[in-house]
Amino acid sequence: MKITYLIPGSGGTFYCGNCHRDLLYIRAIKKVQDFETSAIPLYLPPDHISGENDFDPNVFFGAISMYLREKVPFFEQMPAFMDKLLDSSPMLKIAARRAGTTRTEGLEDLTINMINGENRSRELEVRRLANYLIRNSKPDIIHISNALIIGLARQLKKYLDVRIVCSLQNEDDWINEMAEPYQGKAWKMISEEAVNIDAFISPSRYYKDFFVSKTGYSGNNIHIIPSGIDVNQSIKTSINHKFPAIGYYCRVNYQNGFDKLVDAFIDLKSSKGMHDLTLHVCGGYTADDKPFINEQIKKIRDHGYKSYVKIYPEFHGTGKQQFFSNIDIMSVPVRKYDGYGLYLLEANAAGVPVVQPATGGFPEIIEITKGGIIYQPDTVDELSASLYNLLKDVDKLKMLGENGRSRTGELLSLEKMSIGLSAVYKSVLQ
Repeated sequence: MKITYLIPGSGGTFYCGNCHRDLLYIRAIKKVQDFETSAIPLYLPPDHISGENDFDPNVFFGAISMYLREKVPFFEQMPAFMDKLLDSSPMLKIAARRAGTTRTEGLEDLTINMINGENRSRELEVRRLANYLIRNSKPDIIHISNALIIGLARQLKKYLDVRIVCSLQNEDDWINEMAEPYQGKAWKMISEEAVNIDAFISPSRYYKDFFVSKTGYSGNNIHIIPSGIDVNQSIKTSINHKFPAIGYYCRVNYQNGFDKLVDAFIDLKSSKGMHDLTLHVCGGYTADDKPFINEQIKKIRDHGYKSYVKIYPEFHGTGKQQFFSNIDIMSVPVRKYDGYGLYLLEANAAGVPVVQPATGGFPEIIEITKGGIIYQPDTVDELSASLYNLLKDVDKLKMLGENGRSRTGELLSLEKMSIGLSAVYKSVLQ
């Protein structure tokens, strides 16, 4: 059975949970006998940070040509040679470094067009992709990364006798930044296009229920498969530092609540007597995030705590290993309700407990791993108190770290995820 994944690129400048999940799907299904996989990037080339070599060298629906067709009438009938030039690897790498690739402003119509299965503006590119798949061993199943590209399902099925699976996770992050009437239109169109999907995969009960509530879709073919990680490649830490340390591992921005953790860190040092406490930050950012990050650094500097903060320039490889080796506890106090949170599994697999607000998919993850605590209400005061109480309870800190490490390996491994994925793939072909 051949599975082809269509995966939009994010540019590789920050930790992206959806991108990470898609790569883990590829690794997981490779563990199942008689499955063959390939991955085709959309919009931007893959970052190759993970060392994954399965990506096709060709990029479809290149970010530059798509944007120009949408915004400049002159480019609507762009000749093929210009397409090739604009979507060349050097040009797309430049586009990947631009902030606009990760925010909705100016891309509302483009988003709606990718959701709309009847949109004709991308007909040539759909045909090019379909022909490419036919020439290179047509897949049995196409697995698309998220519902923001759900319109491809209807169009690809016109050219290919193929089943289509669609992952669900955090589409609302993008849609919620769009002004009305785009928000309502996006959810309505996703609901209309859902009939072209043979199976959806949600990482949590929370996000399945959320998706159903936003679209009105029946949800009968939405399967819940918690994302897992490769525990064989996870970092096993042994605490070897002198001072208590908290960590943040995610894209460093406002929506992920980095400022909330900074405020809690300042409170712990200034009001709760944890004078030696350090803060470690890992996860990357975009150009859009820089003003926000500068504000947080100024806040820390104004309190005299800059020397107690360490920022890791890399969120993978040795940088990631050093990060998890240098912290006792981790928190990503997001403002948005996250559909899952692979960063929690990363911490737990490393033996690091987590402290999270009781929102989104976090309670489900922590119920499985027993590798952390949740707090409510979702306030800085409650976050600070939860961090303080856990850091002061060495026995509980150790127990949660051990729980997280063992239960993640047992219950949220790639092997576990591969069982769920392969069952869904087999079911849609029957």
